Amino acid sequence: MIARKEKLTDMPAWQALVEQYGKTKESHLRDLFEQDPERSSRMSLEAAGLFLDYSKNRVDDETLLRLVALADAVGLRQAIEDMFSGKPVNETEGRSVLHVALRNRSNTPILVNGEDVMPDVSAVLEKMCGFAEQVRSGEWKGHRGKPIRNVVNIGIGGSDLGPLMAYEALKPYSDRNLNVRFISNVDATHVAETVREMDPDETLFVIASKTFTTQETMTNAATARKWIVDAMGDESAVARHFVAVSTSANEVRAFGIDEANMFEFWEWVGGRYSMCSAIGLTLVAGIGPENFIKMLEGFHAMDRHFAEAPFEANMPVLMGLLGIWYNNFFDAQTHAVLPYDQYMHRFAAHLQQLDMESNGKYIDKQGDRVSYHTGPIIWGEPGTNGQHAFYQLIHQGTKMIPADFIGFCESQNQLGDHHDKLMANMIAQTEALAFGKPAKDVEAEGVTGTLIAHKTFEGNRPTNTIMADRLNPFTLGALTALYEHKVFVQGVIWNIFSFDQWGVQLGKVLASKILAEITAEQEPAMIHDSSTNQLLKRYRAKRK
Repeated sequence: MIARKEKLTDMPAWQALVEQYGKTKESHLRDLFEQDPERSSRMSLEAAGLFLDYSKNRVDDETLLRLVALADAVGLRQAIEDMFSGKPVNETEGRSVLHVALRNRSNTPILVNGEDVMPDVSAVLEKMCGFAEQVRSGEWKGHRGKPIRNVVNIGIGGSDLGPLMAYEALKPYSDRNLNVRFISNVDATHVAETVREMDPDETLFVIASKTFTTQETMTNAATARKWIVDAMGDESAVARHFVAVSTSANEVRAFGIDEANMFEFWEWVGGRYSMCSAIGLTLVAGIGPENFIKMLEGFHAMDRHFAEAPFEANMPVLMGLLGIWYNNFFDAQTHAVLPYDQYMHRFAAHLQQLDMESNGKYIDKQGDRVSYHTGPIIWGEPGTNGQHAFYQLIHQGTKMIPADFIGFCESQNQLGDHHDKLMANMIAQTEALAFGKPAKDVEAEGVTGTLIAHKTFEGNRPTNTIMADRLNPFTLGALTALYEHKVFVQGVIWNIFSFDQWGVQLGKVLASKILAEITAEQEPAMIHDSSTNQLLKRYRAKRK
C-alpha cells in the first residue's frame, strides 16, 4: 500500500472544493437551468445501455472540473487498474478483489499470484449452466424419481440479497413452472413459511456459504435437511435434494452432499459482489443460462466503460463524485434509490449491503480515524409507492436527500396506460424536486395567508435520473455494476478499504456467547452489563 502523503481534507484538490462550495452553495437549480439552455444535453451521457441525466444536481462546470481533479489527485485511475489487474487491494485480508473476472466476457487473462483465473471462472460457469439445464429440463430428479419443481436458495447477506434481487428483477425471464424461493433469516418463520406448501420430493436446496459454517445459513440448512430426511425416511436422500456453493469440501461432504455437486468460488470474490459467481446458481436455474450470460455481458459492458472512459464522461465516477459533493460538503446523511419498476422492489435492499457494508468505515487505510463523513445511509422503495410514503420529507423536509430515479421506457406488462402514468410520475418528481414551486406562483393561484408558506416548495433538491429502454438481463447487469463501481470510487476518495467488513464480526462473536448462556441448563453467571443481563434473564425465564 502506498500511503497518501496528505490527509484527504488537506489536499489542494479538496481545498479547491471547499472554496467552490462556499461560492456555489446558495445557487439554485432554477437559475442554473435558466443561465444555460444546453445544460441537460451537456450533463448527460450514455453507457452500457443506460442513459444518465445528472443535470438536476447542484453543480456547475467548475464544480465538476474540481471534482474530477479530486479523483485524479487521489490516484483513482491507478486504483482502478490495480483492482482490474488482480492486485491485492483488499489489504486487511491480503486478497485480490476480482468480481470483474466473473463477468469478463472477453476472457482476457487476469492474474492472481501469477496464475490466470479465467479458466477456472469459465469452468465453474459451464458447470453451473449444465446443472441448471438439468434442473430446468426435469433431467435432475429427486430421491424418489420426481423432477424438481422447487429450487430454494439458503444463504444470507451476499449469498442471498444479490441473487434474490436479480431473480425478482428478471422474473419475466424466468421459468414460471419452476418455483424459486430464498431463505435467509434464522427466524424459523422464514424456513417454515417457505416450505409450507412444497412437496419434499420436488424440492432442491442450494446451500450457499463460503465456509459452510455461517450460523444462520447452516441452521436453516439443518432444518431443511431434517425436513427432507423425515419425508424420505432415508439419509441418502440428501444427495439428490441438496447442492452446495462453498469453498469447504470437508464440511460439504459431512453434510451429506456429493462433492461433485459442490460449486466453487474463490477468496477474491466478496460476498456482496458475488452474484456473478456460483452464488448465482439459483438465479441461473430460475432465469436460464442464456439470460444469466446476457446479464454477465451487461456487467462486463459497464466494467469496460468504468475502466476505459475519461473521468469527465465516466458514469460510475461521476455518480461517485456527486455523492462525495453532497455527503462531505452539503452534509447529506442519506441517499435514496427510487426505481420506477415493481420488479426492482429489492434493488435498494441489495444496494444497502453493497454500499453500507463496503464504505461504512471510520478507519482509513493507515489505521487512523477519519475526520470526515464516509458511507451514506442507502434506502428507497419503488415508485409510485414511495410518493405516498416518504416523498413529503424529500420535498419539504429539513434534510437534503439526494436521490437516484431509475426508469424504463418499456414495460414488461403492457396494460392500458399504466406505464405512461408511472413514467409521468417519475419525470414529474425530478422536475418538482429541482424547481419546486415559488411563493409567487402559489399566490397567483389565489392562495392567501399562511397557506402560501405551506404550499411553497423551495426545490433545489438534487437528483440523478437513470433510464434504459427495458429492464432485461443486460440492463440489470450494467445497472448493478454501475453502483458497484460508484461505491469503489467513493472508497478510494475516502481512503478506506471497501472490501472488508470487520464490523460484521463482533455481533456474531457475542451472539455465540449469549446463545450458550441461553441454552445452558444451569443459570449462567451474569457477566454482561445490566441491560444485557436483564434481557438475557427475562428471555430465559419466558422462553418455551
